[in-house]
Amino acid sequence: MSFNSKKQLLAFLAEDIGKGDITSALLAKKRITVKIISREKAIVAGVIHAKEIFKLKGCTSKILKKDGSKVTPNQSIMTITGDAAKILMCERTALNLLTRMSGIATQTNLLVKKIPSKTKLYATRKTAPGLRYFDKEAVEIGGGKKHRLRLDEMVMIKDNHIAIHDSLEELIKKAKRKYKKFEVEVENISDAILAAKNGAGIIMLDNFTPSQIKKAIQTLKNQKLRSKVLLEASGGISSKNITSYGKTGVDIISVGSITNSVKGIDMSLEI
Repeated sequence: MSFNSKKQLLAFLAEDIGKGDITSALLAKKRITVKIISREKAIVAGVIHAKEIFKLKGCTSKILKKDGSKVTPNQSIMTITGDAAKILMCERTALNLLTRMSGIATQTNLLVKKIPSKTKLYATRKTAPGLRYFDKEAVEIGGGKKHRLRLDEMVMIKDNHIAIHDSLEELIKKAKRKYKKFEVEVENISDAILAAKNGAGIIMLDNFTPSQIKKAIQTLKNQKLRSKVLLEASGGISSKNITSYGKTGVDIISVGSITNSVKGIDMSLEI
């Protein structure tokens, strides 16, 4: 199933407009040019989608700062030309998406800079319903990776699956019979060894401390299993401790906060 971003943007507009913008309808018909300005330092993300939102109502836009660009306070990101009422009709929807995506890209970029280049920062499925495509795209713009977009993309055996099925080893064997690549979440080193021995391609070390991760890596090396798997650190990782996790030697660090508790960038539309 492919994602139709235009269809989703139309739904966003419809949600905000309802039966019509009754305030902007009071205005005399007038063609204007406006600009969107960032009020703080940021990595811009979502400008392509903001342009499409205005286009849906017949307005034309000029992008001044492309996705991935750095901006400083009071820099213009884009200009929009069109009917005044139509521009105001699109204003909040465009800004909501643009500020959220830029916030995600900015936070992602800050975290990426705190870890070694060989360690990749991944988003999780902790996104707002309806916004996953845009949230994950913003992570990539900020220098991170998407991980799974949907449940049908890769098998990931987690604690609740194991609790229901009772046997981690049996679940792994079932996954291996059907799929070449799958991931297993573990909560201790013995389960990490079990997963590696049974062919898991990725092992998520859930809520391990940096010292526990180092111990797990050494144990896998001792059993000649480290080279067979990618190791992912997850759980309780923030800007305050991500550098310590990056120094452990893990391949992947996943952080839910970059999408589930994002702080939007302060931006405004000025006439």
